[in-house]
Amino acid sequence: MGNLSVSAAQAIVLQHAASLGVERVKLEESLGRVLAEDVRANRDQPPYDVSAMDGFALRSADLVSPPTPLNVIEDIKAGDKPTQTLSAGQCARIMTGAPVPVGADAVIRVEDTRELPDDRVEILRSVAVGNDIRRRGEGMRDGQVVLAAGSEITPGVIGVLATVKAAHVVVYRRPRVAILSTGNELEGLDEPIDPSKIPNSNSYALMAQVQALGIEPVLLGIARDDAQELAGFLKHGLEFDVLLVSGGSSVGVHDYVRPTLEALGVSMHFWRVEMRPGHPVAFGTSDTSLVFGLPGNPVSSMVCFEQFVLPALRRMMGSARLFRRTLKAKLAHPVRIYPRRTEFVRVVLSRDTTGEYLATSTGTQSSGALISMAQADGLLVVPATSSGIAEGEWATVQLLDGTAYQNEPGFEESL
Repeated sequence: MGNLSVSAAQAIVLQHAASLGVERVKLEESLGRVLAEDVRANRDQPPYDVSAMDGFALRSADLVSPPTPLNVIEDIKAGDKPTQTLSAGQCARIMTGAPVPVGADAVIRVEDTRELPDDRVEILRSVAVGNDIRRRGEGMRDGQVVLAAGSEITPGVIGVLATVKAAHVVVYRRPRVAILSTGNELEGLDEPIDPSKIPNSNSYALMAQVQALGIEPVLLGIARDDAQELAGFLKHGLEFDVLLVSGGSSVGVHDYVRPTLEALGVSMHFWRVEMRPGHPVAFGTSDTSLVFGLPGNPVSSMVCFEQFVLPALRRMMGSARLFRRTLKAKLAHPVRIYPRRTEFVRVVLSRDTTGEYLATSTGTQSSGALISMAQADGLLVVPATSSGIAEGEWATVQLLDGTAYQNEPGFEESL
């Protein structure tokens, strides 16, 4: 299949991306994973009514016309069990998280009191029943599903898992990813500097994009423009769940990647997408692997990763939110593009005088200008049916950083 829109190509990729098997991991190793089964509470939390503040547990009926002096009959700390029952005119000094004694129906914070001699305290205002009390089971009830399958494990989720004493959790497996760069022109990171060569930045930029998802990829190295050598590298790469091949996917006479993949049993589903940068991007599948033929230009390679590889990897890891978060920003200057292709413009975000987001180009949009990706906060999306966006107009920016994702791509390809 030849030229496609970005959304059509994304749909094809996601048709072939499915969550992998599950595995059981330690809680300490679960951050960033996705739960593969429901997690239930194993107790009421809190296990009894507790104070939400440092202050005094008391009977709200005693505070008809404050200020009101009360007798302090007990000190209750978190972890203590009350030993006395409150009667009229009595209260208990209580710490945050400590159980509320029998007879008390409210807590007043210490700031609203004044200490008096002889174990007494003056309450300076009235309070309603239940004031500053966290009720038993307010946080969770025994047997309640507190985390549903499909939940991404964030630091907050880790806290909930520890609360229910889930020392191990069942999560979706992370895909095994291999990265291969191709081309005689490439210079390896460990090779001497040759001014006639191009440093192999793509492998490492892609590596970092994969690592940002919590996956540790395998770098296969550089395959030179030799059909037999390339076939050996690709055959090894097809042992992984996902193979990313940088370069060699266009239509030049020495671009061997696509025919070699097909000879190895890979079905190619598309090999061009109506986008800029990243037009010569390819996608195929074998019986066991997803294969992405990414452009050799470094910016194109990274942009294609964001649009196609990232959502596929997140689906394979069990995530429901597959796409980068988007937001609306005003253009700080006009942007002109080539029509008929969705364009991704590298931009820096700031705030204007009204507090709205303002998007400013990083400068040259050459697909070889990798510094522009290092500087960018996001990709401004110009629809394929647009001839450009004027200064001050609103546009969609796809964020490049952070851990927040959304269900849909969040941008339109036509006006």
